[in-house]
Parts: sequence; C-alpha cells; structure tokens
Amino acid sequence: MSKVKQPRALKDNEAKAVIRMLRVSPQKLNLLAQLIRGKKVETALADLEFSRKRISVEVRKALESAIANAENNHSLDVDDLVVAEAHVGKALVMKRFSPRARGRAGRIEKPFSNLTIVVREVQEAKA
Repeated sequence: MSKVKQPRALKDNEAKAVIRMLRVSPQKLNLLAQLIRGKKVETALADLEFSRKRISVEVRKALESAIANAENNHSLDVDDLVVAEAHVGKALVMKRFSPRARGRAGRIEKPFSNLTIVVREVQEAKA
C-alpha cells in the first residue's frame, strides 16, 4: 500500500545537501557558490571559514552537511570529495513598505534563496 520507491537521482559516488529559505538574495549567495564550486572540500571549507560575508556561515553548514551525508549515508571517502555542484535558486520575496516623503510609500523587497550543494568522490589518477 505504500508508494513505489523513487530511484536515486544522484550517482553512487555523489551526495547532496539542500538548504531552503536562506534570508539572502540569490545574487549575493551565488558569489559564495562560485567561490567553492569545483574545489576540494578542505579548500572550500577553509575559503568559507575566512570569508567576510555574513551568509558564509550557513553555506559552510550546508557543505558540512553534504560531507556528512557522503560519509554516513553513502560510505564515501571524505578525503577524495570535491564540490561538484553548488547552485542557487530563488525562493519567496517578502514585500514590505516604508513611508516616504509627501505621502508616498517605498517598496522594500526581502528575498530568500535556496542552496544545493553536491559533493562527488573523485579518485585521483596516480601517475
């Protein structure tokens, strides 16, 4: 009577973490996603640790979650992980109004974003 299990969307050497409703604009969050995309996870964690952007704390949590998912759920080796994908999506935008001069109102938009991080185990070629 239960639903048929969906096949796994990712490959066997991949794991992902998704954080939804981050209170930052997608444009600002994408700057951090570009910073870590394609790097080894140790390097990416170090870059986020010393980033001066406020949201880097949340991005670091997402990356650590993806690493933990890879290690615990999919038995991947943490030392061989690379950030394969880091993409940002738009979530809702709260609209607020602020009073302005001469009876007008100024619109203030407070955007939210979604962040998806996919880590992949890459076997380094020994030459």
